[in-house]
Amino acid sequence: MRRVSSQMNNMDVQSNLRLQESRLNKINNQIGSQRRIQELRDDPIAAGHLVRYQSYAARIENFEKNAKTLSELFMQREGYMTNSLDVMHRVRELAVTGANGIYTGEDMKNMAAEVDELLKELVQNANAIGEDGNSLFAGTETKVRAFDVEMGNVAGSGVPLIEGVRYNGNISETQVEIDENKYLTTDNAGVRTFWAEPQQIFGGRDATGWRAGEDSVIAVDGAEIKINSGDNVYSLIAKINDSKAAVKATLDPVTRALNFTATDARQLWLEDVSGSALADLGIIKDASQKPPYNLASGVRASGGSMFDAVISLRNALLAGDHEAIGGRVLGSIDQGLNNLTTRIAKSGSEYERAELNVKRNSGTALNVTQRISSEGDLDLTKAASDMKMMDFTHQATLSTAARLYSSTLLDYLR
Repeated sequence: MRRVSSQMNNMDVQSNLRLQESRLNKINNQIGSQRRIQELRDDPIAAGHLVRYQSYAARIENFEKNAKTLSELFMQREGYMTNSLDVMHRVRELAVTGANGIYTGEDMKNMAAEVDELLKELVQNANAIGEDGNSLFAGTETKVRAFDVEMGNVAGSGVPLIEGVRYNGNISETQVEIDENKYLTTDNAGVRTFWAEPQQIFGGRDATGWRAGEDSVIAVDGAEIKINSGDNVYSLIAKINDSKAAVKATLDPVTRALNFTATDARQLWLEDVSGSALADLGIIKDASQKPPYNLASGVRASGGSMFDAVISLRNALLAGDHEAIGGRVLGSIDQGLNNLTTRIAKSGSEYERAELNVKRNSGTALNVTQRISSEGDLDLTKAASDMKMMDFTHQATLSTAARLYSSTLLDYLR
C-alpha cells in the first residue's frame, strides 16, 4: 500500500533518474575500458573463464620468452663452436703436414708457432662470454671464467707457452620450461664440448675387500647413486652401470681395482655427496677437493681434451717427433673433431626445437587472446547504440519530470 502525497512524484522520478544514471555510468565505464565485465557479478561464468584464459596467456608469454632466450643462446654457442671446428680443421691440416717427415726442424717450429696461436684462439672461444656477461661454456657457473690456462716452459721454445688448460665450471644442466610441464635442457659444460677422448680412470687399490660401512651417496658424472650399508664393490659396480650416468664401471682383472670408463668424449666427475665411499676405495681425495681434479694420488687417468691434443701437437712439432704426430696426436685430434661435430649437431637440433616452440607458443597466444576477447571485450557498436538509447530515455524522463513537478495533490486526485 502506497501513501498518496505531494512527494510521491518527486520520489519516483528521483529513483528512476538514479537508476538511469547508474546504467549510463556503467556503459560509459565499459566503453572507456572496452571491457564488458566491470565486476564479477556482471557475468560470473564469463568472469571465471576470463581469469583462467588470462592466467594461461601469461604463462604462454613466459614460455615464448624462455624459448626465444634459449634459441638465442644456442645460436650464440653454435657460432663459437663452429669457429672452434674451423680451428681444429686447420690444426689437423698442420698435423698431417707435420707427420710427413719431409720438413726440417725449423719448418716444424714454424708450424708449431701457428699451432700455438690456434690454441690461443681455441681457449678464447671456450671462454666466450654472452652479451649478458655470462660464460657460455661453464655449465651453471656462469659468472666464472670457464677455463684457466697454465703457462710453463716447453722444450724447444724460448718463451713461456700454454702448458695446460683447467676447467672452472661444472657439469650441471638447467631445465627451462617451454610449455606446460615440458622442459628443454641446456647443457653448457665446456668440459664436454671441448673434450676429445672418453676418459678412463684406473683405481690404484684392491677393492675386493671393500664394504660400505654406512649409507652414503656418490655422484658419478652428475648422477647420484645411493649406497647401502654392507654393499660390496660388485653391488656398487652394478648400481653405477644401471644408473643414468654415461659411465661404465668395471673391476680390473689384474689389480682388482675399481675402474671407470666414459661412454663418450667427456671428463669424468666423481665425488662423495655424503659419506666417503669413493675416498675409501682410493678413487678420490677427501670431500674438500672438488671434481674433476680430485683424483687420489694412486689413480691413473687417460683421455684428454682438445686443448691437450693441440698442446701435444705443438710440443711434438717443437721436438720434431714425426711418429707421435702421425699416431697418438692425430688420433686425439680426430676424436676431438668428431666430438665437436656431434656437439654442434646437438646444439643445432636444440635450436630448431626452441624455434618451433617459439612459433607454437606465438600461435597459441593468438588463440588465447581471441578467447579472452570473446569473453571480456565489449561490442562497441551495440554499446554505442545502447548508450544513445539510454541518453534519449534519460532526457525524456527529465522532460516528463519537469511537467510533473508543477502538479499538486488535487491534480493527482482528479
